[in-house]
Amino acid sequence: MKVLLAEDNPVSRRMVKAMLADWGHEVVLAEGGDAAWAVMQGPDAPKLVILDRIMPGVDGVEVCRRIRASDQANETYIILLTSMNRREDVVFGLEAGADDYVVKPFHRDELRARVSCGVRIVGLQSALAARVRELEAAVEHIQTLQGILPICMYCKKIRNDEDAWEKVETYIQNHSDAKFSHGLCPTCFDTHYDDEENEAA
Repeated sequence: MKVLLAEDNPVSRRMVKAMLADWGHEVVLAEGGDAAWAVMQGPDAPKLVILDRIMPGVDGVEVCRRIRASDQANETYIILLTSMNRREDVVFGLEAGADDYVVKPFHRDELRARVSCGVRIVGLQSALAARVRELEAAVEHIQTLQGILPICMYCKKIRNDEDAWEKVETYIQNHSDAKFSHGLCPTCFDTHYDDEENEAA
């Protein structure tokens, strides 16, 4: 998974990058909050973000707030890294929109477990978003067939969305998975064929 790592300390940045790479992630580096926010505004922004809390310029908490106020609010998993371990510091970071809070110095296995949790959550969110889009498309499809349809009282053609008139079966086939198999009902058979049989007799 693509992961954004925003860390101004070069030693910590190299260390965490090496860990993430070992775990199979593609790492995008940012040396500060301004650079991190610029990455998150790109067309292919990472879904998993690791932010150092204290950075020059825009700090990690502010980047976190900006992400939560953006269109990516529900698609991004944010982990804050910090040496500030007081309870109020943790609460402050989480209230800013972070999903997790890792205190330095941390153990390698702890960070790996928290990153794995983030990857799992991002996967679930993506699957849920895809399902919601499918359901919305299905609802829209159904509503199309449930709306009021302008139909000619004589030839029974339906006026479509392009203001063109088309046969009922054509309209339904274009707006559903239904297929038509033509036949004759008894009434139409009697109307159109009985006279011909009588004349032949």
